Amino acid sequence: MKKLVILMSVMLAFSYGAINFVEAGRAGNRQVKQQKRIHQGLKSGELTKKEALRLERKQQRIQKTKEEAIKDGELTPKERLRLERKQNRANRHIYRLKHNEKTK
Repeated sequence: MKKLVILMSVMLAFSYGAINFVEAGRAGNRQVKQQKRIHQGLKSGELTKKEALRLERKQQRIQKTKEEAIKDGELTPKERLRLERKQNRANRHIYRLKHNEKTK
């Protein structure tokens, strides 16, 4: 009986860790997509070099936040929400800059 309890608690711990890993992976995938959008915008002329640099710096700050959040091996709901909010803001900023009217 004791072995069963230990086995169940170990399995629970691993599954909880896997959920956090998946959540961190989702944040990373989203960040990769946003960086691709920045590079595509620069290539197509929708973004200037200065705009792209600002957006890249924002992505670097989000990456640092993510690394800090998962440093202890756990991504808490509060940390996940904070990351999502930062990514949402970055997403809107990318969209606005890619769709603004450039004056020549």
